Amino acid sequence: MSGVCTQLVIPLCSPKQAKTPTSLALGSFDGLHAGHRKVIEVVVNDAPGIPSVVSFWPHPREILYSEPRLRLDLPSEKTSLLSPLGVKQLILVPFNLGLASVRAEDFFHEMLIQTLNARRIAVGANFRFGHNREGDVNTLRELGKTSGVEILVMPILKDKEGRMSSSRIRKALAEGNLKRAKSLMGRPYKLTGRVVQGRGLGSKIGWPTANLQVDGRKFLPCLGVYAAFAWINKTKEPLPAVINLGPQPTVDPCSPSAVEVHLLNQKKDLLGENLTIQPIKKLRDQKRFESMEDLSSQIGLDAEVALRHLRI
Repeated sequence: MSGVCTQLVIPLCSPKQAKTPTSLALGSFDGLHAGHRKVIEVVVNDAPGIPSVVSFWPHPREILYSEPRLRLDLPSEKTSLLSPLGVKQLILVPFNLGLASVRAEDFFHEMLIQTLNARRIAVGANFRFGHNREGDVNTLRELGKTSGVEILVMPILKDKEGRMSSSRIRKALAEGNLKRAKSLMGRPYKLTGRVVQGRGLGSKIGWPTANLQVDGRKFLPCLGVYAAFAWINKTKEPLPAVINLGPQPTVDPCSPSAVEVHLLNQKKDLLGENLTIQPIKKLRDQKRFESMEDLSSQIGLDAEVALRHLRI
């Protein structure tokens, strides 16, 4: 994370470049589900400072345990999601081993008070911070009391299936259940990427595909073939598409996983374009076909089914 604000929908900033004083929602907020939005809401309403979201990047577990933590929303995606909620800036605190060793009290005073000049801080009831996660919401309340900072702790939001969590969203996506993921997030799941040069094998069988380069830190749904909508360079008009998530078992079984997009009833040169993809419905699992002709026939069937799901 550089020390310079990147002007997107709202600024994406390092702590030293943030505008102060602030009213802070502190947490990961991955997926921005209803529970997250409740925490954010209280720092926006009657805010005593600039409504801001503060998150760590990368995820602490990546640094501490070398554990990959794929994100439902990358920071660049999250800015456009936070703006309609009334948030004015997304502040990313660079997480490293040095920060991991900072005591909770020191982090509160040095980062939240001195650097960000926090006037109000809101967190979820399960929030932890500081060295070895020593600080909890009670620690935060005590520090806020002695510093004259308003601390708001929001209860964990639950529905009939349990507490709202990013893990439930990931589970739905891992099962290919886009409808469930949408219900939990309160919005459709999307991914973005840039079209890069492929091998052109799709064109040879009559189904040209765009090879989408997606940030490796993005959480993707389970492997398979999906009906989807696609937007080119953030245009307003969605285009019907079929996408393949995963390797190419018929063309090259040893190839790495990829995101391939075929626009239905469209002929466009997409090389170098940025695409936003919204998977709508998983059509089938991946499978290996006996011939390229069989693969081409199946893609034709996929296209017909996709158009019905997309109501085109």
